[in-house]
Amino acid sequence: MKVNTMSIATKSIAACAIFVTALSFLATTVYAETKAKTKTSSRTRLNTKANQMATGIVAAETAMTPDQIILAERVQIGRVQCELGNSVTLTADQKSPGYFDVTTGKQNFRMIPVATTTGAIRLEDKKTGGVWLQLANKSMLLNEKVGQRLADDCISPAQLAVAEAMKANPPVSVLDAPKK
Repeated sequence: MKVNTMSIATKSIAACAIFVTALSFLATTVYAETKAKTKTSSRTRLNTKANQMATGIVAAETAMTPDQIILAERVQIGRVQCELGNSVTLTADQKSPGYFDVTTGKQNFRMIPVATTTGAIRLEDKKTGGVWLQLANKSMLLNEKVGQRLADDCISPAQLAVAEAMKANPPVSVLDAPKK
């Protein structure tokens, strides 16, 4: 009978040993998973902070100056007919005042006003090189990066009125010397 008692005791000890080993393994696994989640959450927190900083930098770069806002108010929006049957569409961005989406064919540009010394309205997309020049009597779309004119002699209804007035009363040429 002692043999049976011993075997029951041995079996109990072995079961306890297996239980402790299993519990230790489970605790190690849970600890490793918790540590991995902590690393992930730390990475996530760093990533979130980096995104917030990047967003702040982009917001600072995209902030409009008062002069740019004044220029943006003078930009003529809508679809404008150009030479050779081309057209350019200018749309004001409702979410970001002062920004414009300029489209011709399959090309799209996101432009902001840039001050000029001549009084012309200039919109630029620095990433793609797109430039929209709006004069009193006509406009044109350029791609400065490739040195190409994308649309020329674009005339809105308001510009057409100015062009007709210029034909009736031509402005004085800058090449003509003032009479003394």
